[in-house]
Amino acid sequence: MKIIIAPDSFKDSLSAQGVADAIALGLARVWPDAQLIKCPMADGGEGTVVSVLAACNGEWRSTRVRGPLGAPVEARWGWLASSRTAIIEMAEASGLQLVPPGQRDACASSTYGTGELIRAALDEGAGHVILAIGGSATNDAGAGAMQALGLALLDEHDQPLSPGGLALAKLSRIDLSGLDPRLARVRFEIAADVDNPLCGPHGASAVFGPQKGASAEQVQELDRALGHFAEHCAQALDKDVRDEPGSGAAGGLGFAAKAFLGAQFRTGVDVVAQLTGLAAAIDGADLVITGEGRFDAQTLRGKTPFGVARIARQRGVPVLVIAGTLGEGYQALYEHGIDAAFALANGPMTLQEACADAARLLSERAEDIARLWRVAHR
Repeated sequence: MKIIIAPDSFKDSLSAQGVADAIALGLARVWPDAQLIKCPMADGGEGTVVSVLAACNGEWRSTRVRGPLGAPVEARWGWLASSRTAIIEMAEASGLQLVPPGQRDACASSTYGTGELIRAALDEGAGHVILAIGGSATNDAGAGAMQALGLALLDEHDQPLSPGGLALAKLSRIDLSGLDPRLARVRFEIAADVDNPLCGPHGASAVFGPQKGASAEQVQELDRALGHFAEHCAQALDKDVRDEPGSGAAGGLGFAAKAFLGAQFRTGVDVVAQLTGLAAAIDGADLVITGEGRFDAQTLRGKTPFGVARIARQRGVPVLVIAGTLGEGYQALYEHGIDAAFALANGPMTLQEACADAARLLSERAEDIARLWRVAHR
C-alpha cells in the first residue's frame, strides 16, 4: 500500500515535517509494511522554504537586513544551486512575527528588508526568484522593497520618502534610473494564498491592515496612499496592475512584484507542489493524507489541503484531512476532492493543550483512520 502524507504546518505547534512524521508514526502501527511517502507542504506562508529545501536538497543562506520597523534582523532564505533559484519568505525580513503586538504599525512598517533579500539573491547569481509572501507586517505596497533595489520615490521637494505606506501619500515623482539592472534578467514568481486587489474594500489595507495595527481611520488613509502610489506607478510604467488578483498580498508587495519585477502570481501550494514533485509522488498511490491547523471555508482560497486535493483528484486518489480544528464551512471542500476530514481533539481541551500535544494527537488520529480504512477495505 502506498500512502502520500502531504500536510502543511500546524501554526504555533509543529512544522510540516513534524506533522508528516507524526501521521506516519500512527499509520505505521496499523500498516507496518506500507510505503509511507512524506511530502511536507506549504502554501506560500511560513514553512515554504523549509519544505522546498528538504525536498530538493537545497541550502540555507542568511542575510542581515532591516526589519519591518527598521531594526536589523537576521533573515534566512533558500538556495537551489543546480537551478540558480532563490526562495525567499518575505516574513523572514518583513513578517508580523518580528513585531510585538503592542508595536505593530501598518502605517510605518516597510518591506525594505525583503528588497535586501532579493538583492542578496542577485549577488548569489539567481536567475529565478520565488517570493513567498505570507505573514507580512507591512502595508507599503512593496515600496520599501523596491527602494532597496534602487527605485527612488521622491516628495515634492525631491527628497526620498520615509518608510511605510502612509508616506506614499506624499509621493510626487518616481525615478526608475537607479533600479538594479540585474532584475531584468531574473524570472520572478509570487507564491501566495491571497488573491485580493491592492485597493478598495477587498484590498490590502481594508482586509489586512487592522491585524497589522491600523485603526479604522488609518485603514482609509492607507488605502488612499496606496492608490496614489499605484497612479504614479501606472504613469511611470505604462501599465496598471492594482486590480489584478494578488496585488494586495502581503500589504501590497504583490503589486510591486507584478508592476516592477514582472512577477507571475501562482498559489503557493502549486509552487511548492511543483518543486517537490508532489504530482509524481501521488501517481499510483492508494491514499493521500493532508492537513493544516484550521480547516474551514478559507481553505478554498488556495491553502494546502485544497491544492493537494486538486492534484490527487486528477489522479483518482482519495484524500483525507487531519486538522487541528474543523471550522465553519469546511464541508464545502467535499466538492473539491476531499473525501473526509478529522479533527485532532479527542475531548475538551484548550488551544494551548492541543498545540502542546499535537504530535501525539496526530498519531492517534492517523492510527484511527488506518483502522477504519482497513475495516472498510476487507
